[in-house]
Amino acid sequence: MKDLSRPPVIEARGVNLVFPTADGPVQALKDVNLTVGKGDFVSFIGPSGCGKTTLLRAIAALEVPTGGSLAVNGMTPDAARRSRAYGYVFQAAGLYPWRTIAGNIRLPLEIMGFSRAERDERVARVLDLVELSGFGSKYPWQLSGGMQQRASIARALAFDADILLMDEPFGALDEIVRDHLNGELLKLWARTEKTICFVTHSIPEAVYLSTRIVVMSPRPGRITDVIDSPLPRERPLEIRDTPEFLAISHRVRDGLRAGHSYEV
Repeated sequence: MKDLSRPPVIEARGVNLVFPTADGPVQALKDVNLTVGKGDFVSFIGPSGCGKTTLLRAIAALEVPTGGSLAVNGMTPDAARRSRAYGYVFQAAGLYPWRTIAGNIRLPLEIMGFSRAERDERVARVLDLVELSGFGSKYPWQLSGGMQQRASIARALAFDADILLMDEPFGALDEIVRDHLNGELLKLWARTEKTICFVTHSIPEAVYLSTRIVVMSPRPGRITDVIDSPLPRERPLEIRDTPEFLAISHRVRDGLRAGHSYEV
């Protein structure tokens, strides 16, 4: 599971994570081993409750593994958080309704102490990156759901972290908007060369976006397959009809079925 072609950015070795509950301990992750290389676009796919989001949150130091080791840029996740190594995009855009779009993007920069001139420059740059130039003075309620998610992505990019962690950012959007934003995200990835970790329930989305697809089993979450995509980096939507795309999709589906056959 180690990609030797790119410097490692995220390394998980035997990661376990157990949550204490009133009904007893619940094991969310079990023996997770994974290396994410610099510039990779890695999607995590699996059934609800398989630990996809838990793993992403552990990478972001929002959860703490109870066993094994996890490193981000060669540091502990908490040290990586303090060094601003990543931006995080949640399932909901999470924009403050009383702040403009530019104001929402500016907020983490204000907290980090950037000068006003640098804040303004960064906000303008990321609005252009997500094709929202001209919408900075609008409020979230004046934008569509897809535009709000693009603003959320811009906020995560504003302090120029090398890693972008995305937890089902397009899951609540209709298929047409989702397809459009998938294409825009690929363009953004090509321009910025970020390392992206992306959680999804959609097989076509995972295959379309990723250089690597991580298939996970039902709880306790384990990795059942890691698929290196042979697809070119430039991917029109029509690539979804090609034999290569369909073959990868079938392998992902088979991996999901195999994961369900495990005894837990």
